[in-house]
Amino acid sequence: MNQIIKGAELESAVHANVFVETVTEVTHFTDRLFRFKITRPSSFRFRSGEFVMIGLMIDGKPLFRAYSIASPSWDEELEFFSIKVPDGPLTQHLQKIKEGDHILLKKKSTGTLVLDALSPAKRLYMFSSGTGIAPFASLIRDPETYEKFDEVILTHTTREISELRYGEELVADISNDPLIGEVATGKLHLYNSVTRERFKREGRITHLIESGKLFDDLSVPVLDVAEDRAMICGSMHMIADTKALLEQRGFTEGANNNPGDFVVERAFVG
Repeated sequence: MNQIIKGAELESAVHANVFVETVTEVTHFTDRLFRFKITRPSSFRFRSGEFVMIGLMIDGKPLFRAYSIASPSWDEELEFFSIKVPDGPLTQHLQKIKEGDHILLKKKSTGTLVLDALSPAKRLYMFSSGTGIAPFASLIRDPETYEKFDEVILTHTTREISELRYGEELVADISNDPLIGEVATGKLHLYNSVTRERFKREGRITHLIESGKLFDDLSVPVLDVAEDRAMICGSMHMIADTKALLEQRGFTEGANNNPGDFVVERAFVG
């Protein structure tokens, strides 16, 4: 039946640990990717890079999935970047939302892609594929990121050129941001690539690392555990390969209670 419960009926149907928030903006980038923003409860707190459970009430039952919060911790709204899955239990409905619709938001955020999980270093790499760029959209808009690292390199790999748009617009807008524009200038670098079309940078990020092209293009030294830290978010295959590559170079995985050289996030849609 797939009936979506809305409005007052929705408010009375949710549990105490769930907020009911309003969609404020929806942007469709391709037939596979879209971004949306919702109101932020005044009591909702999170660290940039964390994820939260969001969902819809479908046929009288709440359906939740983990989504990285793409907005920084200081933002008055919550932003999410999602893939569209035609037969996905949640995304087949979520991709149809419009301004004024309601989203369920659980009250607790969590995650490992946070600055506290990394030990100090000079340079931070954020390796992402697909919608895995979402937590980094949060972190590159947080002033603390630039306080802790001299250089921030965001890599984003997608199948097609059109799927790079979200990341490109995001980084372009940062230079004009009144809060972080000045501190990010000269420190933030976007390095994107595609795997299924002709482009100035082609191939998976692991190939670009191993071939040395990433470092040559950016005029930076090769990965060095003494100076570099990394965060990884993307498909399971991409995560496994990038993690192995880092471990081969002496990097150790960190956590909130034990900071290390790199961290991984597996809980994201897409």
